Amino acid sequence: MSRALIALVPAALLGVSGMAGALVVPLSGWTPVNGNAQEWIDPAGACVLREERHGQAFPAFRSIAEARTFAGKLQNTLIRRGSEQRLTEVVAQPVDRAGVWSVLAAYSFEAAGVKYRVSQLYLSDKGILRTITGSSAEHEASACVNSMRDFIRYLAN
Repeated sequence: MSRALIALVPAALLGVSGMAGALVVPLSGWTPVNGNAQEWIDPAGACVLREERHGQAFPAFRSIAEARTFAGKLQNTLIRRGSEQRLTEVVAQPVDRAGVWSVLAAYSFEAAGVKYRVSQLYLSDKGILRTITGSSAEHEASACVNSMRDFIRYLAN
């Protein structure tokens, strides 16, 4: 299950991805996948975190209003792409990171007959888009699910 979960984190939503500095994951027992510090998995293989740096410009939001506007556009884009990529239950909202606004999206994603829940944080990293994405099977009951979502929602930056 863990290899399939890693492969299904939908990086294709944005088209291109690149390498970023190592993601620091302060979750007990989580380890890098194949030594890659941009992908982390919990000890049971039920949850996966992935950091990606995308080659597209993504300026920092100066206000909650700017972040809210982007969140609305992102939500609409994900909903439109939903039929192609089996995305459902799409929501996006602004989140504050020590006075810097980012956007958090959440959605369900289906592949190979399995439904996954995804949380994806959109950050500006020196003007370049960086995402931190966490996923788990929809009805996964492992403790990793809430820890991962809390990390993305409150700590990842």
